[in-house]
Amino acid sequence: MQTKIKKWGNSLALRIPKLLASDANLKLNKWVNLSIDKESIIITPISEKEYSLEKLLEGVTKSNLHGEFDTGAPVGKENW
Repeated sequence: MQTKIKKWGNSLALRIPKLLASDANLKLNKWVNLSIDKESIIITPISEKEYSLEKLLEGVTKSNLHGEFDTGAPVGKENW
């Protein structure tokens, strides 16, 4: 598959066809890592970390758990 490099501001831009992006698991706004091997550019999707509530709650202890706190009086049209 061939495509053409275009200018985007002071940088170069390359449009990735939908089929190729889909096959490479590239999605809109997904972070990728760019690297070079000889004269080839390698685009690698960065996996997003997955969190579970149970895993996040493992870090909560009595020493880092806080109680309620007052944020002050309403300043707009809040209904309390």
